Amino acid sequence: MNPLENIRVVLVDPKYAGNVGSICRVMMNMGITDLALVAPHKDLDWEEARKLAYSAEDMLGQLKIFKTLEEAVADCTVVAGTSARTGFYRDHAYLPREIAPVVLDSAVHHKAALVFGREDKGLFNEEIAVCTHIINIPSSELYRSLNLSHAVMICCYELFLLANNPSYVPPAECSPEADGKMRERLYETWSAMMLETEFCEKEKLDHMMLGLRRIFSRGKLTVNDARILLGVAKQTRWVAAELERLRTEK
Repeated sequence: MNPLENIRVVLVDPKYAGNVGSICRVMMNMGITDLALVAPHKDLDWEEARKLAYSAEDMLGQLKIFKTLEEAVADCTVVAGTSARTGFYRDHAYLPREIAPVVLDSAVHHKAALVFGREDKGLFNEEIAVCTHIINIPSSELYRSLNLSHAVMICCYELFLLANNPSYVPPAECSPEADGKMRERLYETWSAMMLETEFCEKEKLDHMMLGLRRIFSRGKLTVNDARILLGVAKQTRWVAAELERLRTEK
């Protein structure tokens, strides 16, 4: 299977139909056809989108619409989100060329996603938390902000280039990678465990979970890995509950 067929481009809350249409065109240029919109602006001018899509307007009839980012990437393993901003939890960003083999290797066997934020505000922290990797596209200090369709083109181009490189050898799969649904179940279990063991206070939980997500996303998280980590958290929760029961019975 062509791994490009397993790559999904996800646009979060797009506000301009022209960008959606232009993105259909650049995706087709690069052999990627799976487009998803998360909570698109209600007043999108679909006629404008068709004009900008030009000969790729068929993609507009095939795109998927989701209410949340979690739903859009639930079946994806690698979820790479773009961010122009830097700072805490965004300082492990990859260049588009660096992330291309990570995304493509995953897409050989699984769905993988490239996530792009709003034209004006990008991705919020809670959406960055859903991503396994962060992409930062370098640009001139004269004008740092890229047009949304240009950002999509740069990322898709690097994937197309690598996928069509004769020296590229797809990896063999031992344990499959954990998808978004399984990762979220893992994070929910660890979140509950950290509260129940008083590892952190409730007020600091979101901050701690962002750090934990980054740790678990630095390498390939397989299904076997996720099952072990889930087992650790579940057993810890059981021990904590037993200790609490013994304490209250005294």
